[in-house]
Amino acid sequence: MNISIGTIARTAALALALTNQILSAAGKPVLPIEDSQLETLVTTGLTVAASLAAWWKNNSFTPAAIRADQTLKVYQSAGK
Repeated sequence: MNISIGTIARTAALALALTNQILSAAGKPVLPIEDSQLETLVTTGLTVAASLAAWWKNNSFTPAAIRADQTLKVYQSAGK
């Protein structure tokens, strides 16, 4: 069983956004922007977007969840 590329990409984007947000809150900005208000808006936007994408999509990490996704696809394709 393989984890999908989409799951890996969404998880990586969420991890990057959360790391950037935490570093920014600690006063160590990752993005080299002088204006702190702009940086806060950008990093908050990244965090919100990555969080919504990760929350919205079904991210299957365990072998059982991946098998369940494959079973669902079989049932959905048989119903068409």
